[in-house]
Amino acid sequence: MLKNNTVTKIFLLSTCFLILGIFLSGCGYTTRSSISTKYKTIYITPFVNKIDTTAEMDVASKYKLYYPGLETSITKAVLDKFMWDGNLKPVNYESADVTLKGDLLDFVKDPVRYDDNENVTEYRINLVVNISLWNNRDNSLIWEENNFTGQTTYFVTGTSATTEAQAVKAALTDLARRVVERAVEEW
Repeated sequence: MLKNNTVTKIFLLSTCFLILGIFLSGCGYTTRSSISTKYKTIYITPFVNKIDTTAEMDVASKYKLYYPGLETSITKAVLDKFMWDGNLKPVNYESADVTLKGDLLDFVKDPVRYDDNENVTEYRINLVVNISLWNNRDNSLIWEENNFTGQTTYFVTGTSATTEAQAVKAALTDLARRVVERAVEEW
């Protein structure tokens, strides 16, 4: 009986170590960046506002919307996200391996949901930018993404209602996360 108990314990212990080994191997998952190791630093140029607020759009919306200072907020959000991420260290232009350039193309606020009286209860905000990453050594384009979008939805009524300013902040956070992910992924 003692021999069977010992064999059972050894079998269970071996099985636990095998399962732990498989679990820790992680199937190739890593928190490291897949960016080339030759790039360690980045310079983020201030985003440029290219929204033409005077251009007519359609019957429902006569003019494009603009949220004051949005291009500055995008630049700050992207810079903060790079500092938090740590894969590419933000530095001045002269010290940087790569440069991220961006243009703010559009700020879109669309109704998503209505109540029974046809009042808007939920909106979606999209921040649309063009971004590109440049190699500073030879001034060559590494990649470019047009109409790159960060977004959020928010309710204007009910218990989960938020302000437009809070929604813009959430859209900025989403856009910055997406920009950093795009910058550090394998090109």
